[in-house]
Amino acid sequence: MSLLPQLRYPTVSQLVASARALAAHRPALCTLREVGVSRAGRPLHLLSVGRAGRAVLVVAGAHANEPTGGSTLLALAERVLHERELRGDTSWHFLLCADPDGASLHVTPAPRSLLDYHLGFFRPAAEEQPEWSPSVLPPDRLPPETLALTRVIDELRPYLQVTLHGTDLGGSWVQLTKDIPGLAEPFAKSAAELHIPVETGASDAAGWSASGPGVHVMPSPGAGAAYPSMPDDARQSTWYRTHLYGGLTAVVEVPMWASDLVDDPAPHPAPAAAIRRLARRLLRDGLEVERVLRDAQPRLEGVEGPLLRAAQWALDLVPGLAADWMHTPPADNTMAYVGSVDAFGRRLPLRAAAMLLRVLQETDDRAAPRLERLVAAWSNAFAERFRARWVPLEHQVEHQSRTVVLAARHARDRAA
Repeated sequence: MSLLPQLRYPTVSQLVASARALAAHRPALCTLREVGVSRAGRPLHLLSVGRAGRAVLVVAGAHANEPTGGSTLLALAERVLHERELRGDTSWHFLLCADPDGASLHVTPAPRSLLDYHLGFFRPAAEEQPEWSPSVLPPDRLPPETLALTRVIDELRPYLQVTLHGTDLGGSWVQLTKDIPGLAEPFAKSAAELHIPVETGASDAAGWSASGPGVHVMPSPGAGAAYPSMPDDARQSTWYRTHLYGGLTAVVEVPMWASDLVDDPAPHPAPAAAIRRLARRLLRDGLEVERVLRDAQPRLEGVEGPLLRAAQWALDLVPGLAADWMHTPPADNTMAYVGSVDAFGRRLPLRAAAMLLRVLQETDDRAAPRLERLVAAWSNAFAERFRARWVPLEHQVEHQSRTVVLAARHARDRAA
């Protein structure tokens, strides 16, 4: 596996400082303002470049464990400042971090391996995620980060919202709430130039139509879900808020570690049997983490917080998802799709174990060493199985930036 020990992702405070410097350097074009506060009182900042009425909104930091978006956002803001053609009759707006509380808990600024990444892992439960909370909570219980994001969308009425996401290991793909004709070909070309695989069978987009390799269009409201047990529905997320104003959302995913196993369009010889095996492994791994949690629970009385809630939430997803894989025909029969499901099945219990481990370490619990060995073994097996190779940060950022610019250009043509 390629390593990059000197890798650094910006913290939220570094993002704000950089945005403030840009705004001070070009005050005629740039403004930086607070648009809300988090549950813990941390400010949410919006950097705007240009004054035109037509708007593009770029959101970073919706998931704390996907740090590339902050670096991409800064690169995009500088590019928009320097390239007059990108501004034209369009203003660009950058939400620096949608979940600053979550960002404060994901503490792997310089991962050298998947194990490093997981030892500092945090991803909140769905109801605490700014973009996803509307899919699982009633309107009167939405967190302030979600309300701030929806206010920004309502104010700007963007023809395009781009939300910068990522994956720990796999390939790059795009999820669209409406198709953007012409995006797929240059997206694939960019990925190829930077040696990033395209995740052609992304399990996140199981059953969706594709306008080209790795470019997936979300189903319309009322369509059946590929995984019926999953509690959240993208069609209820903030991604669809732009539709109130004739716009659309693009979710741009880029990997930290790449694997060619998710970019193989060849038919799998027995996809249903393979996915049933993955379901059984998912159940086994989930139960192993559950046993550690049950053993530790009497000693964790009175302990609560986002790490423990998130670990339990991830474990609660396991039985239903395994049942979906057992009893629902595969949404795709390619090697890429089975590989993506394999990665998803490893990821869920590993993340639960990693977050629970942090809780046990903080309480100096006797079960921590056992769980630490498990997290190490699973992280290393994940990397080995998928022949993980590091994607240089500059390549992650360049591909994600290119895709945002491409989406903006093609979505503008679509709206014209």
